[in-house]
Amino acid sequence: MKIILLQDVKGQGKKGEVIEVNEGYARNFLIKKGLAEAATASKINDLNQKKAAADFHRAEELKAMRELAKEINGKSFTVTIKAGQGGKVFGSVTGANIADSLQAAGYNIDKKKVALAQPIKNVGVYDVDLKLMEGVSSKIKVSVEAE
Repeated sequence: MKIILLQDVKGQGKKGEVIEVNEGYARNFLIKKGLAEAATASKINDLNQKKAAADFHRAEELKAMRELAKEINGKSFTVTIKAGQGGKVFGSVTGANIADSLQAAGYNIDKKKVALAQPIKNVGVYDVDLKLMEGVSSKIKVSVEAE
C-alpha cells in the first residue's frame, strides 16, 4: 500500500515522502497514529505542488541571499561601545552588536548569522564572517570604536 508520511518515521522515511508498506502496518499503525495517510492521486498531486512551491521559494531566497552577500562583501561597519584606557572594551562586542550596526546601515541580518570565533574585547578593526545561508557567506570589516 502506498502512503504519504506526515511525520518522520524511523526506518521508513522522512515527512512528505511517498513510500510502499504492508497494508496492515499502514492501516493499523501508521494511519491510526496519524503518522501517515493513504496516497491517493489528489494527495500525491497536492504534495508535488507543495514541493515545487517550496523549491521555488528556497531558490528565490538563495538568490536574494547571494545578492546580499555580494553587495555586503568587504564593506566596513562601525560599532561604538564603552571602553577604558588602552582600548579595552567594557564587556565585549558580540554578534548582536554587529547585527544592530548592520540594521542601522539598512541590512536586515539576524545576530545568529554573525559568526564570531570569540567575542571582540579590544578597540580596532576586525574581519567578521556572515553565514547568511548554507553555502552563502560574506566577509565584512567591523571597526570597534570607543564612545
